[in-house]
Parts: sequence; structure tokens; C-alpha cells
Amino acid sequence: MNSKQAMNHAADNIRILAASMVEKAKSGHPGGAMGGADFINVLYSEFLQYDPQNPKWVGRDRFFLDPGHMAPMLYAQLALIGKFSIDELKQLRQWGSPTPGHPEVDVMRGIENSSGPLGQGHVYAVGAAMAAKFLAARTGNPTFDKETIYTYISDGGIQEEISQGAGRVAGHLGLNNLIMFFDSNDIQLSTETKDVISEDTAMKYRAWGWKVIKIDGNDCDQIREALTAAKAEDKRPTLIIGKCIMGKGARKGDNTSYEHSCKTHGAPLGAEAYKNTMINLGADQNDPFTIFDDVKEIYAKRAEELKDIVAARYAEEKAWAEANPEKAAMQDEWFSGAAPKIDWSSIQQKANEPTRNASATVLGVLAEQVPNMVCASADLSNSDKTDGFLKKTHAFTNGDFSGAFFQAGVAELTMACCCIGMALHGGVITACGTFFVFSDYMKPAIRMAALMELPVKFIWSHDAFRVGEDGPTHEPVEQEAQIRLMEKLKNHHGKNSMLVLRPADVEETTVCWKMAMENTDTPTALILSRQNVNMLPEGTDYSQAEKGGYIVAGSQENPDVILVANGSEVSTLVAGAELLKKDGIKTRVVSIPSEGLFRNQSREYQDSVVPAGIKKFGLTAGLPINLLGLVGTHGKIWGLESFGFSAPYKVLDEKLGFTAENVYNQVKSMFE
Repeated sequence: MNSKQAMNHAADNIRILAASMVEKAKSGHPGGAMGGADFINVLYSEFLQYDPQNPKWVGRDRFFLDPGHMAPMLYAQLALIGKFSIDELKQLRQWGSPTPGHPEVDVMRGIENSSGPLGQGHVYAVGAAMAAKFLAARTGNPTFDKETIYTYISDGGIQEEISQGAGRVAGHLGLNNLIMFFDSNDIQLSTETKDVISEDTAMKYRAWGWKVIKIDGNDCDQIREALTAAKAEDKRPTLIIGKCIMGKGARKGDNTSYEHSCKTHGAPLGAEAYKNTMINLGADQNDPFTIFDDVKEIYAKRAEELKDIVAARYAEEKAWAEANPEKAAMQDEWFSGAAPKIDWSSIQQKANEPTRNASATVLGVLAEQVPNMVCASADLSNSDKTDGFLKKTHAFTNGDFSGAFFQAGVAELTMACCCIGMALHGGVITACGTFFVFSDYMKPAIRMAALMELPVKFIWSHDAFRVGEDGPTHEPVEQEAQIRLMEKLKNHHGKNSMLVLRPADVEETTVCWKMAMENTDTPTALILSRQNVNMLPEGTDYSQAEKGGYIVAGSQENPDVILVANGSEVSTLVAGAELLKKDGIKTRVVSIPSEGLFRNQSREYQDSVVPAGIKKFGLTAGLPINLLGLVGTHGKIWGLESFGFSAPYKVLDEKLGFTAENVYNQVKSMFE
């Protein structure tokens, strides 16, 4: 155990580095970082178990930061363990630096998650804790039972609505491997917390089934005692409420206290205030970017302790692997991130069914053939048809993670973030389902999955206005246009940030699922129909869907017009093409389940499918802009330009013009 004096000095070192980083950048958030320094120092110097030589060790403890604006605290702490250099700290928020304004996932640097909008980060931790429980049950490897997931949340994260979902899920499932520190400093960006909140946070979490400990968040002894008690808890997640001082140690230009001030939350301290703060904290005035010698000793000692801790854990893992060679090989494959081996030929679909049913058929096979896959649903498993997976396994329950299904309840954003957390943990493939219109609740998580390049599978059924009787509130119209933008947005590796697939029939659904499972680089969306969908013509080469777009069987050579669609509308085009052929108009029907993927193909292939200089007609149950890039401004698109209506879906097809007859009429008008 380190002396209190040494621990306080180490925390002050973090405060000095954090404030100096922000001051040099002339941008950032020093106050919270200065208040939280004591907790993160105790965690890393005495509790967190990791291997400095092997950052990707599967059994490591993980730390998830929720308030990303506290990046200076994390970077300063990671500098103390050698993950960042002093020069890199000096480049906070600068072009090309590894120290961006909010942390971005980089396991080799010790950063387990990108900290996006407040609230999401701690839910990733909930998902990671679930993953550890699941892997312990699936493999029997004792290392996963010894793993602890730590997370750090602020007043803002507690206020975000997603915290309710995370609190409920973690408490309900009894995630005793989850420890969350709440930096309760009573200050936020524009106000004091008393102006916006009067709840009893401790009582709220106790009601959800958490162990709650209240401490002075700047007292290393109390932090140490709380973490020890939390580690000993065997039935519940633990919330440690630490009353911290915003801007601890800060001084104003007149050398009065600058603590407990909103002004330190989101701006540099300022020249004179910064100078006085450095003096107060004992910084080297000529070089504040310094790690004190006694602090180096604390972390050198911890590095030696970790060698013994890790060696013992590795020995335990080795004994397990030698006793269970097949499971050990399986675990290695799971953590490699490689696509799983699946017998796609074993999948037999029923003709003319809804594509959500086809997805259920595939999910049933995946449940049997992909033992590290977890599927989730937001209280819709029997309707979004993720029950195809559930029927082959069982749901997680408190004390039993031997199944592979997560019943998330009515909490789409929480569900998505938990699945992201499982993916961040590693070793687990995740998928989650709900109605497409409810993807609106999930957008912040979808964006973060894309940014972090995580291969989460999003399953969205009830894909269009054909939800019918439920009416316009439940009929997606603009949602496809929104999500398809993610195929146009590139990630930092230059790839489409997301793969979006809307299959045309049951057989194309199988191919789309194959594409989803083989996509290990980005998230995938599968957009599925509620209603029956007619099969595409016999002879259609569905494998061509893997190119994002292809010519449907029955199309004619040298067409007069090219008919373009995805999803349910493709079969409507096929029926319309038959009417046009009777009038001597030669047609080509093209299915484009993913325009983003289609645009990645060679120009020659794209031109062979959708050549220039030929009339084009597009049909989409969403906004016409969905097909604008394929049809062009000189073609014609029939889409939906308003919210939907309440009526049986076949009536809506007639009223809204999604029929073979209207395809015929619209295309004929192009030749007049």
C-alpha cells in the first residue's frame, strides 16, 4: 500500500498534466479531470489488473470512460504507465495527435472505448461485463470470472436517459463484475447540478439492485476501501458515489480558490489562474509537463506487482488450455476477430415468405453454428423474428449466462450500447433487433459503432409503410435514407462506415446474412419486411448480391429501360416488367441491396449493371432520394414523400402506387 502522501502527490501530478494539456491546447476541460485524479490514480496504481507487455490480454480488467471531455485525466494517467509520452500529451486536440479531444478506442494505448455522447460509455461497460460472464460460461476459462469491468461516470451521464436502461439491466442481471465510480462534483457545464436535478441517486441505484457506497472522492483511503468492498461483492454491481471537487487545487488570477466553479468545466484556466494553480499544486514552473520521481516509483512498483499477478493468471489460463485444448483453440479463434465458419448450404428457405422470417431461419442456424454469438431484442423477439435464434438457446438471467440471448426490454439505445460493449470486450459477435422505425432511438449508438469500426449486426424488421394498420407513427419512411448515409460516410480507414442491406426476397436474405457475418470491419444493418415477398424469377444468381447490386433473371438484352429497387419493391418491378414486355418495352430489373457496396465495385461492373444512356426508373418505399444516385436526375423515381397512413398494407400498396400496374403506367409515361 502506498502512503497517502505519495498517492496525493501522484493525483496532483495528474492534475498538473491535465490542466497543462488544456492550457497548451487553449481548449478542453480541466475541472473534471482535476477532480477525478484521485480515483483514477488509486485504480491504476493498486487495483487494475492488466499486462503492460500484452495490452490485448483477454483476461485483463477493463476501464471504460463515459465522460469523454475528461480525456486529459485519462491521457495523464496513461502517461504514468508509459502508454503516452510527454510530447504526445502536449499535442492534445491537435491534428494527427493520438490525444484527441475525446478518447478514441485504442487498446494498445490502454483506451477501451471511444467516449461519445454522455451516457453511452458506461453502458459499453455493462455490455463488457455481460461478455465476461458469457465467455466464462461458454469456455470455462477461469480468467473471465476474475475479470473486473470498471467504469467512470459523471453527473451528465447520470442524467442522460440511457443511464436508466443501464442501471436496470446491470442490476437485474446481477453483474457483480461491474464497478462504477460516479464523480459527483455538483457542477456541470452551464449550471450547478442543483439547478437541474434533485433525485436521490443512491436510492435509485439501490432500487435497481446495485450495491451503493458513498465516499469522499478525493480521499485515497476511502477510494481504496470502496474498491476493496466492491471487489468483494458477489451478487450485485457496485456504484461508488464519490463527492469530488471540480477543479481541485485550482486557483484564480487573484489566488483565491477556483474550485467548485462551472468555469473550469469546459475552458482553460487562463494565464494567471493557470500559473497560480501550478504553484499551488507544486508543479515545476519551468516544465509542468513532468512526472515526479516518487510517482515514477509508485508505478514502477505497480509494474513489478503486475508481473506476479499476470504470471499467476497466465499459469491458470495455461492449465485450463492444456485440459481443454479444443475450447482453447475455439477461444483463440473468437478473439482473432475472424469471420466464423458457417455452412450456408444448410439453410433452406420457404418461398414467398417475409424476409424477417427468412432472417429467423438464418438466425436459427447461426445459434447452432456460431457459439460465440449473442443476439438481443428490445422486447420484440417474436415480431422482429430474432426468436429464430432464441428458440435454439435461452436468455441471460441473473446467475446464468450459459445461454446466448439478451432480452433487453423496451430500451433500444441501451440494447445497442450493450451489444457494442460486448463487441469492445472481444470474443463475442453481437446482433440486436427491433422495428426499423425504432432505429431512431439507436442512432447515437449506430454512429459510435461505425466510428469504432465494430461489426455489430443491427436487425430491423417492419421495413416500410406496409406495417399498415399501426399507422404513420410506426411506418418508417425517412429511416432508410438516414441509415444509407452511413454507407456514404467513410471511416478513418477509408471504408464505408457501415454496410446497409435490404434484401429482395428470402434467398437474397440468406446471402445478405452471409455478407453481414463476413463483414468483420464495420457494423451491418439488415432491413427486413413484415409482409410476404414474392420470389425473384427462377435462375436469379443470388450470389451476385455480394457485389451490392446485380441483374435479376428474366431481364432482357439491350433494354429500353432499367428498373431499379431494393427490398420488397424488386418483386413489384418484376411484375411491372411483365406488363411492359407485353407492350414491347424491353426491361432490365436490378436489385441493389447495398448501394454503398455496389459503388465499391469496379466502374466496369457498375456500368454493366446500370449503364449510362438508358432510361431508368426507380421504386422505393422510402424517400425518393434513396435511389437518386442510381437513377440520376434524368430518370424517374416513385417513392413515398410523406408520412404513411393507417390501413391494411395491400390497401396502402394500391393507394400509394406500389403495384405492377403503376410501375407500368409510370414507365410508359417515360416513352411518351
